[in-house]
Amino acid sequence: MDLPVDEWKSYLFQKWTLLPKSVQVTISKAKTLSDIFLHSSSLLQPEDEIFLKRLSRDYLVEKDPNAPLFYREKGNNKFQEKDYTGAAVLYSKGISHSKPNTEDISLCYANRSAALFHLGQYEMCLEDIIRAQTHGYPERLQPKMNLRKAECLVTLGKLQEASQTVSDLESDFAAKQTLAASSFQILQKNLHRLKKKVQEKESLPETFPPSLAKAFEDMDLKEENEQISSASPSVSLCIDPLKGRCLIATKDILPGELLVKEDAFVSVLIPGEMPHHSLENKWDTRIAIGDLYCHRCLKHTLATVPCDGCSYAKYCSQECMQQAWEFYHSVECPLGALLLTLGVFCHVALRLTLLTRFEDVGKVTSKLHDEISNFPKNKNLVKMFNYDQEENDKVVKTPIPGCNISGKYENNYNAVFNLLPHTENHSPEHKFLCALSVSALCKELKAASSRVLATGLNSSKLKATVTPELCADLNIWGVAMLRHMLQLQCNAQAITTLQHTGSKESIIANSRQVRLATGIFPVVSLLNHSCSPNTSMSFTSTVATIRAAQRIRKGQEILHCYGPHQNRMGVAERQQKLRSQYFFDCSCPACHTEELRTAAGPRWEAFCCNSCRAIMQGDDVLSCGNRFCIESVSRDHLVSRLQDLQQQVGMAQKLLRSGKLEKAIQQLLRCQQDAESFLSIEHTMVGEIEDDLAQAYAALGDWQKSAAHLQKSLRVVEARHGPSSVEMGHELFKLAQVLFNGFAVPEALNTIQKAEKILLVHCGPLSDEIQELQKMRSFLLDLPPIPAGPLG
Repeated sequence: MDLPVDEWKSYLFQKWTLLPKSVQVTISKAKTLSDIFLHSSSLLQPEDEIFLKRLSRDYLVEKDPNAPLFYREKGNNKFQEKDYTGAAVLYSKGISHSKPNTEDISLCYANRSAALFHLGQYEMCLEDIIRAQTHGYPERLQPKMNLRKAECLVTLGKLQEASQTVSDLESDFAAKQTLAASSFQILQKNLHRLKKKVQEKESLPETFPPSLAKAFEDMDLKEENEQISSASPSVSLCIDPLKGRCLIATKDILPGELLVKEDAFVSVLIPGEMPHHSLENKWDTRIAIGDLYCHRCLKHTLATVPCDGCSYAKYCSQECMQQAWEFYHSVECPLGALLLTLGVFCHVALRLTLLTRFEDVGKVTSKLHDEISNFPKNKNLVKMFNYDQEENDKVVKTPIPGCNISGKYENNYNAVFNLLPHTENHSPEHKFLCALSVSALCKELKAASSRVLATGLNSSKLKATVTPELCADLNIWGVAMLRHMLQLQCNAQAITTLQHTGSKESIIANSRQVRLATGIFPVVSLLNHSCSPNTSMSFTSTVATIRAAQRIRKGQEILHCYGPHQNRMGVAERQQKLRSQYFFDCSCPACHTEELRTAAGPRWEAFCCNSCRAIMQGDDVLSCGNRFCIESVSRDHLVSRLQDLQQQVGMAQKLLRSGKLEKAIQQLLRCQQDAESFLSIEHTMVGEIEDDLAQAYAALGDWQKSAAHLQKSLRVVEARHGPSSVEMGHELFKLAQVLFNGFAVPEALNTIQKAEKILLVHCGPLSDEIQELQKMRSFLLDLPPIPAGPLG
């Protein structure tokens, strides 16, 4: 995903092993990125490029004229099954394969508008109706779609527009009379009903929606930090001789305080499952991340607008599509399959370099002068990555890398460029892989540019694809892209979103964090790692928000977790992960404390004694931790039991998803009994079983039993993730839903308060869960007093 596909990696690693030892040594000992790039790229042979092109051809990113009909028919099937979300996605796939101003694209837009109407997405429905009409929707089908338009306008309270649409429809019916008698009667009946609906709405007094409850705090930074863009004045940028750059608290900071709110300098959507020639059916009907999110701003949408040139890139609006084309997609569009083959890091590196065309990158730093000194000087290109000599004489180098002349650290290419590539820490094979991948991309860029120039056309869209800077000397771009590829291993940030899981009918909202995109955030990259961080990060589209997760004293460092968290991994696993990916050994308090501890391991992975319930300890043979108990058992035996239990729980979950609730409960209760005989009460599997039982009882409306099982699940979540963790907040949110539905008012209000306190810190006041908690509390507080009693 991040790196190239396995076939290309294997191919280049094999090529590396076959190189003469002297060549390997030359690349391994190269001191600069330019040397690495020059030596490696000179080894790229035509047969290598042919192999890469063959791999790229497996990805279907071009428009297929036969696909729109296929997707429209599949969408119609989903529509008839009342799966309107599935139908909308399939219609979108048809749209992405359609050419502009064709009947195919107009029919897909019109059908998608119907699906959106049934989903209550009336604004998006209206937009799709306009798109269908713009692309030449057939005249014979217009009346039915215009009735839908009028319905949307009425529902949205746009009565004047609705009246005009109804009036136009009446005139159209009277003038044409071209429909079949039965169809005409149905439309006339619907029109009469709609006209009456408009009149009733117009007679009602004007009302205004109730104002939203005040947010607990401003989502934007209240004051701008004069030293660091996108950061609160509560932090300052310092440099430490051991850690390098770091953020330090300038005052005492309270939990939930907003510290950083930064838009990604560049982000690339994770492709997910892509249509592939190896698939039995090349027209894939599965829903991928790329079908649901804008490829530029990452906004969730069911009404994507496609690129005119490829079937892969999709956007939330015409505006996003145009901006993407202007800044980078005009170059990326013909290279879509190659970029999918070379991986997300290569794609991010290209996009970063493309964006230099829109910044004064000539004033980045004098560092790259050393990197490009081996290349023949090209005035236009060298100035992109180096100070003009006239200005360089006036510049005093800033003490902290990435800051501008005034000492301010900003979200710009200068800051990105100064992120460390850790060239000396990457293996020679990895540098060879990155350098040849970038070299192959540069050659394809040059070939694509030559093809466009050879046409002799003066189209502004074609001109956007090729700029003088892009064509003049791609070696310099290659060095820049290689630098970025190496930077990304330590500085790329996974942009995540909360994805709801389980069936649509489920009363308890289950959710999990999923990776949506890879982004680069210059300010966020200043934060150093801790396995027990004092901050929490969340995302809204491409914007990263960092809040204090606990009280931070003045002078303390602001710390973020790079992934290996003490509540998710043991110390040995964390150290191995940090050493291999980030090139350092962690010495945070969590690691130090855990290394001194002699316990049997994390409580959420512990086995317990079947006789006395004490924790089992040891390596290959486990002995009871109770010195008065003589029980012992082999680890392999317990691991085998755990695997069997996981299989049984999986079967119960299938029953749960298929609505066979009673059978699911019976199976889960057997699993619960089995788990109690050999697993710690805080074991992850115990929590999973309790959570599934809570789901099943909630579906049956047995709120009391559901709440009881969620309480047990909470104990496991707290043991693993901590009492103030975002995971604890999500679990309390589920318990609040159950108590709310069971009208256990005091208990529900208490749980809502606990969940809100945690989620405000991690997610902020505008998150969906906070908004839902506030609605539940308002509803419960408005209820008349209810005598205390058990949940029904």
